[in-house]
Amino acid sequence: MAQDELTESGPVDYLVVEFPGNRMTGEGLPLLIDLVDRGIIRILDFAFVRKDADGTVTAMELADFDGDGTLDLAVFEGVSSGLLRADDLSEAAAVLEPGNSAGVLIYENTWAGPFAAALRRGGAQVVASGRVPVQDLLRSLDELEALG
Repeated sequence: MAQDELTESGPVDYLVVEFPGNRMTGEGLPLLIDLVDRGIIRILDFAFVRKDADGTVTAMELADFDGDGTLDLAVFEGVSSGLLRADDLSEAAAVLEPGNSAGVLIYENTWAGPFAAALRRGGAQVVASGRVPVQDLLRSLDELEALG
């Protein structure tokens, strides 16, 4: 990604999604493709890692994860900005339970690009950012309901 592109880009996020028992159904892939097709996100890097029972970490090739004979991830083959490196994959694998695998995704929130660029032009800068996991939201709602 060139510096000119960065000044106009939206926030860049990453996800590490763990698949227990290396079971990847591919159910979410059409939804991910839809986000790309609608211009909501742009995938910068997409990779998979597996952590064997003995702790050995292996980068995985794109594959037919749901076993239907179709290469589910062919649309993402070759997607690599160079941001995601081997040490990043090792770090992602460190949080995995042995016997599991993970998808590692780096993506730009293109929907926010014009807003973010306007803020930068005005001299503003993001000083904090984060995500609230759904499990935390549900727990908070349950606590509020119990106080109720």
